[in-house]
Amino acid sequence: MSEDVIAENETVEVEEQAAGSVESAEPEVAEEVAEARVEEAAESGQPARSKREESLTNEGEIAADYLEELLDIADLDGDIDTFNEGGRAHVSIITDSAVLVGKDGQVLEALQELARLVVMTETGHRSRLMLDIAGHRERRREELQDLAGDAITDVKESGEAVRLAPMNPFERKIVHDAIAAAGLVSESEGEEPNRRVVVMPKA
Repeated sequence: MSEDVIAENETVEVEEQAAGSVESAEPEVAEEVAEARVEEAAESGQPARSKREESLTNEGEIAADYLEELLDIADLDGDIDTFNEGGRAHVSIITDSAVLVGKDGQVLEALQELARLVVMTETGHRSRLMLDIAGHRERRREELQDLAGDAITDVKESGEAVRLAPMNPFERKIVHDAIAAAGLVSESEGEEPNRRVVVMPKA
């Protein structure tokens, strides 16, 4: 059997196992967990984090527990790291395997949505949690910043708008931020999944 077929089979198995394990998530009361941690910090003499920070930390831990269980089920190696940044909980799976990333990050996006669903099931609130696997998003961020830089140069030299390739919301946000930092204007046009960024010259 070829390596491509094996990888495809592994990806399908991971997605099926991930979808199935969502049903096993048991609800918890996030506010009670957050309050308990504030009390624990106070008793230990450590400064208590804000309620929002506690909530984000709880989101990350819920998602991390779910993803750790998924890794065990799929018999995949990986370490899990969590942190809060930009008003979001972030979870990163540190691994050398690209099975959980998939083609163009499709498996990664699916797992992120499943992790968000698990968090919402347990907390009762929508989550904006971000998941990265094998450094895929960080590499993609660097690529997009370079792409935005090229578009900025083209617009300044030609004085005409430049339309970029279709991107997902995460990718478009990175490009919009880079364009704004350069003092230019950008907007999104089209419908998903073909929505794209248009970089325009300064008015």
